[in-house]
Amino acid sequence: MLHEANAIELTVGSTDDDGSGPLLPSSSPTGVGQVVFEDDGETGYFYAVLPRPAGEEIADALHVYDVEQVTDRHLPCRAAIAWNTAGNVAALLINDHAHAVFDFTAERGWCRTGFPPPTRTGLWRRQTSHEWDATADALLDS
Repeated sequence: MLHEANAIELTVGSTDDDGSGPLLPSSSPTGVGQVVFEDDGETGYFYAVLPRPAGEEIADALHVYDVEQVTDRHLPCRAAIAWNTAGNVAALLINDHAHAVFDFTAERGWCRTGFPPPTRTGLWRRQTSHEWDATADALLDS
């Protein structure tokens, strides 16, 4: 079972005067890492971030949406990050619907868009796809 940690109200694609968009960070309750949702005005991405001696480093990135393809982007929505009790699985929920999930133990990520393909040069090299599947669904119930 996932438990909501952080949430914000936003309008998809909206930016501040300086061009920055909504940013929603959340740290694992067990310290395994952090996730960040970002809407830069053009796209929405969900990042897995790991602590490193020299600072934090992005382990994986998941595409959530292209702003121009969101049909109801003019309507306010609610973005939330939820963690499982063990603190190793984080999900991005938009209007209570899961769009992306990271499993820090398995070093894997899934998103509804399946984009971008996992990199072989990043910190998490085990997976071959970001495509949503039954494993992602099962993690939402963990």
